[in-house]
Amino acid sequence: MARADEVKDTEAPAWRQRAVSKSLKAARSRAEQRIQRLLDAAFALIDERGTSEFTIQEVVDRSKQSLRGFYQYFDGKDELLFALLEESIREAVEDLRSAVDTESKPLEKLRAFTIRLHEWCEPIGTRRKRGSHNRIPISEFSLQLALKDPERLAAATAPISRMLIELIEAAVAAGALQVSEPRRAALLIQQTVMYGWLMNRFVQSSRVRVSSEDAWNFCLHGLDA
Repeated sequence: MARADEVKDTEAPAWRQRAVSKSLKAARSRAEQRIQRLLDAAFALIDERGTSEFTIQEVVDRSKQSLRGFYQYFDGKDELLFALLEESIREAVEDLRSAVDTESKPLEKLRAFTIRLHEWCEPIGTRRKRGSHNRIPISEFSLQLALKDPERLAAATAPISRMLIELIEAAVAAGALQVSEPRRAALLIQQTVMYGWLMNRFVQSSRVRVSSEDAWNFCLHGLDA
C-alpha cells in the first residue's frame, strides 16, 4: 500500500478550479484588450497616411502601451501587419456571408458572393464601398506575403475559399452550373477577382476599369464554357 504522504490529489478542489479559471479569464480579457488597442492604433496610422510606412514605436505610442508589451504579442511589424490582414479578412467573410444570405437561388448566391468579393478587393477610390479601413496597404502586404509565404496567405484566406467552393458545389447540384472541378473553378474566380484590382491601378479612366459586374460575367461565361 502507498504511504499517506505518497498519496497525491488527482483533482484540485472545486473552489480552487473556479478561482484559477476566473483568474485566467481576466488575464485573457486584459490581453485581448491590449492587442485590440495595438491593432486599432496601427489601423489608425494606415488610415491617416494611406501606407503601412509606420514604426512599431509609433504604434506603441498611439496605443499608450510599452514596447515590451508589444513584443509580448507580436514578433515584429510583419506579424502585426498579418494580424491586420486577418482582421480585414474576418470582416470581409462576415459581410460576404450577409450578402449571400440575401439570395435564395444557388447561382444568385454565387453572383452575390463574386460581386461583393470584388468590392472588398477593389480598394481604389476615395470612398471605400466595404470595410472600415484603407485596404490598399493591406492588399499590398498580401501581395508581398504571396511571394514570401504563400502557404500562410492561403491559410488566412481559407475561409473565403471554403465559402466559394460550397457555393459552386451548390450551384452544380442545382443544375445551374456545369463544373467538373469546383475547387479549380473557385481558384479561377479568386484569381480573377481578388487580384484584378492590381491591374485596375494601371488604368487611368474609371470607365475602362473592370467592374464587379464585368468580373462576374467573365467568370460565369468562363465556368459555363
